[in-house]
Amino acid sequence: MIIRLGYLITFFNFMVQIKYFSLNGQSYYINQNLTLLEIITYFNYNNSLLVLELNHLVYNKNKWHQTFINNHDKLEIVTIVGGG
Repeated sequence: MIIRLGYLITFFNFMVQIKYFSLNGQSYYINQNLTLLEIITYFNYNNSLLVLELNHLVYNKNKWHQTFINNHDKLEIVTIVGGG
């Protein structure tokens, strides 16, 4: 489950171990271990048309399925669009 930060954060802190992360400047928290690929899938990104940066490092697509979100991670996703 991915939840945007809100008023119930204090309540949830007592119930489960929560990891906070940011995605493109928005703060979220999760109560389970999720990989980068699961985050991309959850937010409906087309993984063939994006670049993913985790904590200021660009991550290769081959590692997305084995790299887990940690507490206070910072993700930036840049999508590639064509035009002319």
